[in-house]
This record gives sequence, structure tokens and C-alpha cells, in this order.
Amino acid sequence: MTIGHAPLGPPEPDTTETSKPGAATADPAEPSPGLGLHPVVPASTRRARVPRWLRRTAGPVLLLALWQLLSITGVLTSDVLASPGRIARIGGDLVADGSLASAMGASLQRVAAGLLLGTLIGTGLALVSGLFRVGEDLVDAPVQMLRTVPFVGLIPLFIIWFGIGEAPKVAIITLGVTFPLYLNVYAGIRGVDAQLIEAGESLGLSRWGLVRHVVLPGALPGALTGLRYSLGIAWLALVFAEQVNADSGIGFLMVQARDFLRTDVIVVCLIVYAFLGLLADFVVRSLERLLLQWRPTFTGR
Repeated sequence: MTIGHAPLGPPEPDTTETSKPGAATADPAEPSPGLGLHPVVPASTRRARVPRWLRRTAGPVLLLALWQLLSITGVLTSDVLASPGRIARIGGDLVADGSLASAMGASLQRVAAGLLLGTLIGTGLALVSGLFRVGEDLVDAPVQMLRTVPFVGLIPLFIIWFGIGEAPKVAIITLGVTFPLYLNVYAGIRGVDAQLIEAGESLGLSRWGLVRHVVLPGALPGALTGLRYSLGIAWLALVFAEQVNADSGIGFLMVQARDFLRTDVIVVCLIVYAFLGLLADFVVRSLERLLLQWRPTFTGR
């Protein structure tokens, strides 16, 4: 009698590719060509194909192109705003005769003097007010009152006090630099985590050791931010300062151009102000990357 089952015997050997020794195993993360799947590329990788410098320069280039187009079509007349081509020619002429270089040298000296004095005063007041409660009681309230007074409104007083030479111009820049730096350094000192202070005390650090190794490094990011703000205000204060009976500087060129209705020269001077401010900001940002390497931050996606 025959039974309807498969005959018994040894199992047949497995002949699939995976059972062979040395055969390559398929990577489960690798897409299968038969299914039509493609690897997923992160969005940040796709954006990186366009150079960042190209993205950053695209906006100004488009603005210049629009400006030139409006000038060619007559929408912007030369008495309202000169074309970029004419401004470039006038800028070349000012560079060739040396007047622009001389004006930039005088303006840079004023900004450097005002920035140095303002940094010393603002940082010194912030240290006194931030590190000591008695210093805060004596210093903070007068500084908060003075910073609300527009420094431009003090120009007549500075002229009476210091005359019409270089002193009132440097004083205006110094006043504009002092208060932003004071506020940011003070906020940086008072923003240091109290647990870090307690950890330093438990390690046996003295008062000066806490200030040197904990408080000042913690306040450094705020100080550099205040320096960036101060540099921007320094160039703004310079514009007003060089309107006060100046006989040199970029502002002096602007006053002369205003008297003769030369919008091209005025725009050249404004562009020089903008590039000097951008250069100063680049220097401070480079300083931040150098001094704050210990602090990882978000850099965007």
C-alpha cells in the first residue's frame, strides 16, 4: 500500500547565493534597483552645491542691476541719484587724485580714537557695576539716565566745551561707543550661571580667580556683541561728527558735495562708510571665532 507522502531521505542542499561561502550579502540600507528606489539626500547637502559666497553676493548684484536699469530707462535721473556706472567713475577719480584716501585716513583716526576711549570707559564702568553691588548702586543709575539722551543733541555742548577742533568729534564717537558696550558687558557679567560660581568656590578659587576664570570668560560673548554694536554706532556718530566744521574726512567730502548738488560724490562717500563698517564687523566676527572656540554654537542649516 502506497502512502501519499514524500519519501524520507536526507535534505537537499541549499543552492541560494547567500549560502555560498564568501558570497556578498545585500546591504539592507542600499536601495534595490528593481524597486526604483533612490537614496535620500539631505536638504543641507543639496543646498551646499551652490557656493555660499555666490548666494551672499546675489542680492547686491541684483540690486545694482535694478539700479542701473532704472537709471538707463530714466526712472532715476542723475540729479536724484547717479547711476552705478557714473558713481564707479567718480570713485575712481577720487582714488586717483588721492582725496578719497586722505579723507579715509582722517575718518579712521577719529573712529579709532573714539572707539578706544569708549571701550575703556564702557568696559571699566561695566566691570565696576557688574562685579560689585556698591558699584552698581553708584554707577548704573547715572549711566541709564545718560544713555537715553541723544548724543547728537550734545553736539552744541561739546562745541562750547571743546571748541571746533578734533576734540568734539572724538567726544561724540566716544559717547556713542560707551553705552552699548557698557550694557552688553554688564549683562554678560550678570548673566554668568550661578552654579559655575558655586563650582569655582568649591574648587577653592579666590575672588580674583573666580573673576578671571569664570566671570570674565562667561561675559566675553556679550562683550564682543557689544563691540559689534559699538562699531556700528561709531560710524553713525562719525557722520554727525564730521558735519561739525570739519576740514577733512569723508563727511567733509559729503558736505562739499551737498553744496554743489553732487549726488554721485555723496553716494561714493556713503559706500565707503558702508564698506568700512562691514570691514570692522568682519574683524570683530573673526575675533569672536578666535576667542570663543570653546563655545559651540548653532551655525544654521
